[in-house]
Amino acid sequence: MTSTGTHHERPVLAEKPDTGGSNRRPLARRARDWLTAFTFTVPALVLFGLLVFAPILYALYVSFFNWSGFGTPSDFAGADNYTRLLDDPVFLGDLWRGLLLVLLSVGIQLPFALAMAVLLNQKLRGRAFYRMLFFAPYVLSEVITGVLFSMIFAPDEGLADRTLGAIGLDGLGGLWLADQDNVLATVFLVMMWKYFGFHMMLYLAGLQGVPAELHEAARIDGAGPWQRFRHITLPLLGPTIRISVFLSVIGAIQLFDLVWVMTQGGPDHHSETMAVTLFQFGFKRYQIGYASAISIAMFLISLVFALAYQRFVLRRDTEGALTSMRGNR
Repeated sequence: MTSTGTHHERPVLAEKPDTGGSNRRPLARRARDWLTAFTFTVPALVLFGLLVFAPILYALYVSFFNWSGFGTPSDFAGADNYTRLLDDPVFLGDLWRGLLLVLLSVGIQLPFALAMAVLLNQKLRGRAFYRMLFFAPYVLSEVITGVLFSMIFAPDEGLADRTLGAIGLDGLGGLWLADQDNVLATVFLVMMWKYFGFHMMLYLAGLQGVPAELHEAARIDGAGPWQRFRHITLPLLGPTIRISVFLSVIGAIQLFDLVWVMTQGGPDHHSETMAVTLFQFGFKRYQIGYASAISIAMFLISLVFALAYQRFVLRRDTEGALTSMRGNR
C-alpha cells in the first residue's frame, strides 16, 4: 500500500570549501594586538628593570660583602650582615617604632581624615576653602615641613611653648623633640598634620561616588545619620579606605625625610626609623654592605605586606573592577 501523502524533502545546500581565510583574520588581528601591547610594554619594562629591578639585585649582591663603597666589593661576608640585623638593638627598635607609627596612622590619622571628609562633604558655607586649607600641608615638601616644625617645637622660644604659655598651660611644653619619651609622639603629630589632608581628599573622592538616592531612601525609612553612615556610606567607601590604609602603612615603613630633618633619629635613636638607620650606616659610616642589608630588609617587609594585603584585602576590589570592565564591553 502506498501513502497518498506528499513527502517534502529539504534541499541540501552545498558546503563551501574552507579556505582557512576566516581563521587567518582572527589570528592576524590577535597577532597585531600582541605586537601593539608588546611595543607599548617594552619601554616601561626596560625602565623598570634599569631603575628598580637592577638596583634591588645590586643591593642584594652588595649586602653579602663588607664594603665601604669605594672600589669594588671584595671582602665577602656571607650572611653576616643579616645576622647582625637580628642582633642590632637599633634595627630591632626601628621595627618596633615603625609598627607603632603604622598603628597610630591607621588608628588615629585615617579615622580623623574620614571624619573630616564626611563633614566637608556636607553643604557647608566655605567648604571649598576648608578643603584647600586641609590639603595644603600635603603640597609642602617634607624638608620644608621638618624645618618648620623644628622651629615650632624649639624649646622655650618655639611657637608651641609660647602658645601654651600664653594660655596658662606652660607646664605642658618642654623638650618636644629632645625628650626620649615625647619625641616619637611629636613626630607622629607632624606626620598627621602633613598627610591627613591627602587621605581626606581620597575619602572625599570616594564619597562623591555614593549615590544620594540610597541615603534618601534610608532617610524615608527612618534611618538616622549614624545608621546611614554605618550601613550605606562605610561599605561603599570600603575600596577607598583599603587603598588609604595601604598607602599609609607603606608610607610609615619608608618614613625618612621628616625624621631626618627634625631629629636625625635622636635623641638616642628614639625617633629613628629603618630608612634613617640605612642612611646613617650607608652615608655617614660608609658601611654600604650593612646598609644594603637594611634596604633589602625594608624591601622584603614592604613586599610581604603588599602581597598579603593584595591577596587578602584588595583582591575583591580588583576582581570587582575586572568584572565591571567585562560587563561594559
